[in-house]
Amino acid sequence: MGKKSIKILVSNDDGVHSKGLHVLAAALKALGEVYVVAPDRERNAAGHALTLHKPLRVEQLEERVYSISGTPTDCINLGVRIMKGKPHLVVAGINKGENLGDDVTYSGTVSASMEGTLLGIPSFAISLAGEGDYHFDTAAQFAKRLAAQILKQGLPKDTLLNVNVPNLSKEKIQGVKLTCLGKRAYEDVIVEKVDPRGKKYYWIAGNRIIFEGRSNTDFQALQAGKISVTPLKLDLTDYETLDQIKSWESLL
Repeated sequence: MGKKSIKILVSNDDGVHSKGLHVLAAALKALGEVYVVAPDRERNAAGHALTLHKPLRVEQLEERVYSISGTPTDCINLGVRIMKGKPHLVVAGINKGENLGDDVTYSGTVSASMEGTLLGIPSFAISLAGEGDYHFDTAAQFAKRLAAQILKQGLPKDTLLNVNVPNLSKEKIQGVKLTCLGKRAYEDVIVEKVDPRGKKYYWIAGNRIIFEGRSNTDFQALQAGKISVTPLKLDLTDYETLDQIKSWESLL
Protein backbone atom coordinates (compact mmCIF):
# COMPACT_ATOMS: atom_id res chain seq x y z
CA MET A 1 0.00 0.00 0.00
CA GLY A 2 1.59 3.27 -1.10
CA LYS A 3 1.91 6.33 1.10
CA LYS A 4 -0.45 8.34 -1.12
CA SER A 5 -3.26 5.84 -0.58
CA ILE A 6 -2.95 5.75 3.23
CA LYS A 7 -5.44 7.89 5.17
CA ILE A 8 -5.12 8.51 8.91
CA LEU A 9 -7.67 10.16 11.21
CA VAL A 10 -6.28 11.95 14.26
CA SER A 11 -8.31 13.23 17.20
CA ASN A 12 -7.99 13.91 20.95
CA ASP A 13 -9.84 15.18 24.03
CA ASP A 14 -7.60 18.19 24.75
CA GLY A 15 -9.13 20.17 21.90
CA VAL A 16 -8.28 21.03 18.32
CA HIS A 17 -5.71 23.67 19.32
CA SER A 18 -3.67 21.34 21.54
CA LYS A 19 0.02 21.26 20.68
CA GLY A 20 0.20 17.51 21.22
CA LEU A 21 -2.45 16.92 18.57
CA HIS A 22 -0.58 18.88 15.91
CA VAL A 23 2.85 17.44 16.74
CA LEU A 24 1.29 13.99 16.37
CA ALA A 25 -0.38 14.86 13.06
CA ALA A 26 2.87 16.28 11.68
CA ALA A 27 4.77 13.09 12.53
CA LEU A 28 2.13 10.83 10.96
CA LYS A 29 2.20 12.77 7.68
CA ALA A 30 5.33 10.77 6.86
CA LEU A 31 3.04 7.72 6.53
CA GLY A 32 0.10 9.11 4.58
CA GLU A 33 -2.64 11.73 4.30
CA VAL A 34 -3.65 12.93 7.77
CA TYR A 35 -7.02 14.41 8.74
CA VAL A 36 -7.38 16.18 12.10
CA VAL A 37 -10.93 16.13 13.47
CA ALA A 38 -11.02 17.20 17.11
CA PRO A 39 -13.26 18.89 19.71
CA ASP A 40 -13.49 22.68 19.62
CA ARG A 41 -12.46 22.80 23.30
CA GLU A 42 -11.16 20.53 26.05
CA ARG A 43 -13.28 17.43 26.58
CA ASN A 44 -11.17 15.74 29.25
CA ALA A 45 -12.82 12.80 31.04
CA ALA A 46 -15.66 12.80 28.50
CA GLY A 47 -15.48 9.02 28.34
CA HIS A 48 -17.30 7.35 25.46
CA ALA A 49 -20.04 9.99 25.35
CA LEU A 50 -21.98 10.50 22.13
CA THR A 51 -23.98 13.69 21.48
CA LEU A 52 -27.59 12.75 20.71
CA HIS A 53 -29.78 15.64 21.87
CA LYS A 54 -28.32 18.67 20.12
CA PRO A 55 -26.83 19.43 16.71
CA LEU A 56 -23.11 19.31 16.06
CA ARG A 57 -21.23 22.11 14.31
CA VAL A 58 -18.26 21.49 12.05
CA GLU A 59 -15.74 24.22 11.22
CA GLN A 60 -12.87 23.74 8.81
CA LEU A 61 -9.86 25.58 10.23
CA GLU A 62 -7.40 24.74 7.48
CA GLU A 63 -6.81 22.02 4.92
CA ARG A 64 -7.78 18.66 6.48
CA VAL A 65 -8.18 20.22 9.96
CA TYR A 66 -11.69 20.36 11.44
CA SER A 67 -13.16 21.58 14.72
CA ILE A 68 -16.24 19.79 16.11
CA SER A 69 -18.63 21.07 18.78
CA GLY A 70 -18.85 17.64 20.35
CA THR A 71 -17.05 14.81 22.10
CA PRO A 72 -14.06 12.77 20.93
CA THR A 73 -16.48 9.97 20.02
CA ASP A 74 -18.48 12.41 17.89
CA CYS A 75 -15.26 13.46 16.18
CA ILE A 76 -14.45 9.94 15.00
CA ASN A 77 -17.91 9.43 13.53
CA LEU A 78 -17.92 12.81 11.81
CA GLY A 79 -14.31 12.34 10.75
CA VAL A 80 -15.22 9.22 8.80
CA ARG A 81 -17.98 11.19 7.09
CA ILE A 82 -15.67 14.13 6.33
CA MET A 83 -13.12 11.72 4.85
CA LYS A 84 -15.90 10.08 2.80
CA GLY A 85 -14.97 6.64 4.00
CA LYS A 86 -13.08 4.76 6.66
CA PRO A 87 -9.43 5.70 7.14
CA HIS A 88 -6.78 3.02 7.43
CA LEU A 89 -5.92 4.09 10.99
CA VAL A 90 -7.28 6.16 13.88
CA VAL A 91 -4.81 7.71 16.33
CA ALA A 92 -5.96 9.66 19.40
CA GLY A 93 -3.60 11.99 21.29
CA ILE A 94 -1.11 13.13 22.26
CA ASN A 95 -2.93 13.45 25.57
CA LYS A 96 -1.46 15.83 28.15
CA GLY A 97 -1.19 13.44 31.07
CA GLU A 98 -1.24 9.68 31.40
CA ASN A 99 -4.22 7.35 30.89
CA LEU A 100 -3.42 4.37 33.07
CA GLY A 101 -5.31 1.57 34.74
CA ASP A 102 -8.97 2.22 35.47
CA ASP A 103 -8.68 5.76 34.10
CA VAL A 104 -9.08 4.42 30.55
CA THR A 105 -12.83 4.21 31.23
CA TYR A 106 -13.01 7.98 31.75
CA SER A 107 -10.60 9.09 29.04
CA GLY A 108 -11.96 10.84 25.96
CA THR A 109 -8.69 10.10 24.19
CA VAL A 110 -8.96 6.36 24.78
CA SER A 111 -12.66 6.49 23.89
CA ALA A 112 -11.86 8.05 20.51
CA SER A 113 -9.72 5.03 19.69
CA MET A 114 -12.46 2.75 21.04
CA GLU A 115 -14.91 4.32 18.61
CA GLY A 116 -12.49 3.78 15.77
CA THR A 117 -12.23 0.13 16.77
CA LEU A 118 -16.02 -0.20 16.94
CA LEU A 119 -16.12 1.08 13.36
CA GLY A 120 -13.68 -1.61 12.30
CA ILE A 121 -10.66 0.70 12.00
CA PRO A 122 -7.28 -0.19 13.59
CA SER A 123 -6.83 2.36 16.38
CA PHE A 124 -4.61 3.41 19.25
CA ALA A 125 -4.48 6.13 21.89
CA ILE A 126 -1.27 7.77 23.02
CA SER A 127 -0.73 9.80 26.19
CA LEU A 128 2.27 11.58 27.68
CA ALA A 129 2.71 11.08 31.41
CA GLY A 130 3.52 13.93 33.77
CA GLU A 131 2.90 17.63 33.45
CA GLY A 132 4.65 20.93 32.74
CA ASP A 133 7.00 20.97 29.76
CA TYR A 134 5.86 18.07 27.62
CA HIS A 135 8.22 16.11 25.37
CA PHE A 136 5.63 15.76 22.61
CA ASP A 137 8.29 14.88 20.04
CA THR A 138 9.23 11.74 21.99
CA ALA A 139 5.63 10.50 21.95
CA ALA A 140 5.04 11.56 18.34
CA GLN A 141 8.06 9.68 17.01
CA PHE A 142 6.98 6.54 18.83
CA ALA A 143 3.43 6.98 17.50
CA LYS A 144 4.85 7.09 13.97
CA ARG A 145 6.78 3.84 14.49
CA LEU A 146 3.77 2.12 16.04
CA ALA A 147 1.44 3.39 13.32
CA ALA A 148 3.76 2.03 10.63
CA GLN A 149 3.77 -1.36 12.36
CA ILE A 150 -0.04 -1.42 12.64
CA LEU A 151 -0.48 -0.40 9.01
CA LYS A 152 1.78 -3.29 8.05
CA GLN A 153 0.59 -5.98 10.50
CA GLY A 154 -2.93 -4.87 11.46
CA LEU A 155 -4.58 -5.42 14.86
CA PRO A 156 -6.87 -8.21 16.06
CA LYS A 157 -10.60 -7.58 15.66
CA ASP A 158 -12.17 -5.48 18.46
CA THR A 159 -8.76 -4.69 19.97
CA LEU A 160 -7.11 -1.29 20.41
CA LEU A 161 -3.82 -0.22 21.93
CA ASN A 162 -3.44 2.19 24.84
CA VAL A 163 0.02 3.79 24.87
CA ASN A 164 1.60 5.81 27.68
CA VAL A 165 4.94 7.53 27.20
CA PRO A 166 7.16 8.85 30.02
CA ASN A 167 7.66 12.61 29.81
CA LEU A 168 11.32 12.25 28.93
CA SER A 169 13.59 13.06 26.04
CA LYS A 170 14.01 10.28 23.49
CA GLU A 171 17.52 9.51 24.77
CA LYS A 172 16.23 8.83 28.30
CA ILE A 173 13.48 6.37 27.34
CA GLN A 174 14.40 2.93 28.68
CA GLY A 175 12.58 0.90 26.06
CA VAL A 176 9.07 -0.37 25.31
CA LYS A 177 7.02 -2.75 27.46
CA LEU A 178 3.84 -4.63 26.55
CA THR A 179 1.71 -4.39 29.68
CA CYS A 180 -1.63 -5.04 31.36
CA LEU A 181 -3.75 -2.39 33.07
CA GLY A 182 -2.74 -1.54 36.61
CA LYS A 183 -4.98 -0.38 39.44
CA ARG A 184 -5.26 3.20 40.62
CA ALA A 185 -7.09 4.41 43.73
CA TYR A 186 -7.91 7.93 44.92
CA GLU A 187 -8.32 9.43 48.35
CA ASP A 188 -10.46 12.49 49.11
CA VAL A 189 -12.10 12.25 45.69
CA ILE A 190 -14.76 14.85 46.57
CA VAL A 191 -13.43 18.23 47.69
CA GLU A 192 -16.01 20.37 49.50
CA LYS A 193 -15.71 24.17 49.48
CA VAL A 194 -17.88 27.19 50.29
CA ASP A 195 -18.58 30.03 47.85
CA PRO A 196 -18.62 33.76 48.82
CA ARG A 197 -22.36 33.51 49.55
CA GLY A 198 -21.86 30.72 52.04
CA LYS A 199 -23.19 27.93 49.84
CA LYS A 200 -21.38 24.64 49.50
CA TYR A 201 -19.99 23.40 46.21
CA TYR A 202 -17.89 20.43 45.25
CA TRP A 203 -14.95 19.52 43.03
CA ILE A 204 -14.31 15.98 41.92
CA ALA A 205 -10.57 15.82 42.46
CA GLY A 206 -8.49 13.78 44.88
CA ASN A 207 -4.94 12.81 45.62
CA ARG A 208 -3.68 9.84 43.65
CA ILE A 209 -2.49 6.67 45.29
CA ILE A 210 -1.03 3.91 43.19
CA PHE A 211 -1.18 0.36 44.41
CA GLU A 212 -0.37 -2.79 42.52
CA GLY A 213 -1.53 -6.32 43.09
CA ARG A 214 0.18 -7.84 40.07
CA SER A 215 3.24 -7.46 37.88
CA ASN A 216 3.79 -6.15 34.36
CA THR A 217 1.41 -3.20 34.67
CA ASP A 218 1.35 0.06 32.75
CA PHE A 219 2.22 1.94 35.98
CA GLN A 220 5.35 -0.12 36.53
CA ALA A 221 6.54 0.41 32.97
CA LEU A 222 6.29 4.19 33.31
CA GLN A 223 8.02 4.14 36.67
CA ALA A 224 10.90 2.30 34.97
CA GLY A 225 11.10 4.97 32.24
CA LYS A 226 9.59 2.67 29.61
CA ILE A 227 6.81 3.25 27.09
CA SER A 228 3.77 1.18 28.02
CA VAL A 229 1.65 -0.46 25.30
CA THR A 230 -1.53 -2.15 26.58
CA PRO A 231 -3.93 -4.03 24.29
CA LEU A 232 -7.56 -3.42 25.26
CA LYS A 233 -10.48 -5.62 24.20
CA LEU A 234 -13.90 -4.12 23.52
CA ASP A 235 -15.64 -7.29 24.71
CA LEU A 236 -16.04 -6.67 28.46
CA THR A 237 -17.68 -10.03 29.15
CA ASP A 238 -16.23 -11.91 32.13
CA TYR A 239 -16.33 -15.41 30.62
CA GLU A 240 -15.00 -17.11 33.76
CA THR A 241 -17.83 -15.68 35.87
CA LEU A 242 -20.33 -16.43 33.11
CA ASP A 243 -19.46 -20.11 33.40
CA GLN A 244 -19.59 -19.98 37.20
CA ILE A 245 -23.09 -18.49 37.39
CA LYS A 246 -24.61 -20.43 34.50
CA SER A 247 -26.76 -22.34 37.00
CA TRP A 248 -28.44 -19.09 38.06
CA GLU A 249 -30.53 -19.14 34.90
CA SER A 250 -32.99 -21.62 36.43
CA LEU A 251 -33.16 -19.65 39.70
CA LEU A 252 -33.95 -16.23 38.31
